[in-house]
Amino acid sequence: MTSGQYDDRVRTLSRRAEQTRASLDPDPPDEERAMEILREGFGPTVALYCEGRTGESWVRFSDAEFGRLEGAMNDWLDCYAACYGTELAGTYSVRAAAELLVDTHNVRDVAVIMTGVPDR
Repeated sequence: MTSGQYDDRVRTLSRRAEQTRASLDPDPPDEERAMEILREGFGPTVALYCEGRTGESWVRFSDAEFGRLEGAMNDWLDCYAACYGTELAGTYSVRAAAELLVDTHNVRDVAVIMTGVPDR
């Protein structure tokens, strides 16, 4: 199966992350907004990867598509961390996020494990 059916969805998620970043409250913390970002952006981005890699049809993302997908996920994590006044120092693997989601079944737990935000 080709990944073309996923490319539009990835581009949409990426655009939404950019728009979200511009609308973030400059006075953190904003835990409610952080959860909204996880539910509406980060979670769907990781779920899209899971969808492409599970079931009967395994999708082969091109390098460019995979880069956009992983970039979008990292943009959403940046938005999430910004809700706590934190800037992330690196990038994260969408595959690692998907594996954590399968293990935890909780998008917030995935974000906290991957980023350490919020620091408790």
